[in-house]
Amino acid sequence: MPTTVKHKICVFFLFLLIIIPETSFAQVAKLTNIAITRHNNQLLFKMNLDGAFTDDMKTAITSGIETSFTFYIKLYKINDLWFNDKLSEILLTNTIKYDNLKNVYIVSRSWKNGEPVTTESFKNAQELMTRIDELKLVQLDKLEKNSHYRIETKAEVSKFTLPFYLHYVFAFVSLWDFETDWYMIDFVY
Repeated sequence: MPTTVKHKICVFFLFLLIIIPETSFAQVAKLTNIAITRHNNQLLFKMNLDGAFTDDMKTAITSGIETSFTFYIKLYKINDLWFNDKLSEILLTNTIKYDNLKNVYIVSRSWKNGEPVTTESFKNAQELMTRIDELKLVQLDKLEKNSHYRIETKAEVSKFTLPFYLHYVFAFVSLWDFETDWYMIDFVY
């Protein structure tokens, strides 16, 4: 075999070794059921985060590793001839921790006054972590009638750092770092 063919084959396999692991461990999390409503002179927002929990993540959580999901929500008034006006920018954090002594999951949600909710069921804890409902975005009197608005939102698992000696034990933790794409909803009030 000529050396140029060998080089091309080596480059091809090197390329596969680099690309395949990235695609095989890709997290498929997405925001769903995004909706806005109005109630008591408030613009309310809701959404779900689907596909956020993997088996490795559940194992890490039940081992006692605290995990946080961060949600970014921005509300803009769309201007045709100028920059958009940012009316609201909200950063939410949902945190889950497993208490091995009591065999319960403790979920704290910053947008619910940070008061923790305790549950024995991982399924219930998972639902609390991935659902945002009745979030107050803005007072309706701050919106102009017949104007164009946009909500942009995304979610990510908050990055955390383990002590150096645990990096080898929990090497799989980096496999469930993810963030969703930005999702946009346009509406006219």
